[in-house]
Amino acid sequence: MHNNSSSSMKLSELTLPLYEVVKREITEAIMIGKFGPGAVLPSEIALSQMYGVAVGTVRRALMDLTSDGLLSRRRKTGTVVTGRKPQHSLRLFFQYFRLHGIDGSLSKSVTKVTSIKNTIASASDAQKLQIDEGTPLVSFHRIRYLDDTPVMHETLTLPRERVPDFPTSSEEIPHLFYLHLLEKYGIRISAIREQVAADLANEDDETWLKLKRPAAVLTIDEVAYDQGAVPVLHSEHRATTARHRYVNEIQ
Repeated sequence: MHNNSSSSMKLSELTLPLYEVVKREITEAIMIGKFGPGAVLPSEIALSQMYGVAVGTVRRALMDLTSDGLLSRRRKTGTVVTGRKPQHSLRLFFQYFRLHGIDGSLSKSVTKVTSIKNTIASASDAQKLQIDEGTPLVSFHRIRYLDDTPVMHETLTLPRERVPDFPTSSEEIPHLFYLHLLEKYGIRISAIREQVAADLANEDDETWLKLKRPAAVLTIDEVAYDQGAVPVLHSEHRATTARHRYVNEIQ
């Protein structure tokens, strides 16, 4: 866990409600194993001091995490980690990746953006994003790494009018892009539709994923919808699952 001073700085720099930020901090601590199944969390007062927020803020975060199933509130014992890990509820979709180790362990990835470009909507783009052909778009390509190994490359495309002042430098696009959409543009991803298939590796897969053809890849075609049920983001993912498994939990 972070100490009080570093957490206070991190919390004060974010524009999300503080209880949401505390939820993220506690969730990450649980999901990376700092608090294992059956562990009892520090008291609300201790957590409030740790994160530099009011006790009521901590209590709201704990209530939400209890509703999500990560925590259980027990009289006499306190707040206990249940061992349940709903990694793929949309509340946690911002932070966590869907490729897990073959043993089921959570994999936390790092991304590197390779390019950003301005385009216009093709017929396919228009159909997926429910916009007119020729609408200005912005897209970027990035690679996901696990333990310094490239395991997925993906292209994400959005209508430019939804993301004014979009970064022009690869270094300016944050790793947690869904969270960036919420914090900077007020776009909350509330639903996601995926089409999953298998394909043979192409030249791009060979380049970005360091594959030797012939090889198989997992493909995911994804449309994300905002809080108004309007499609806002189209993503195309291509991944190697030689050492990982795609996990999508329905809860």
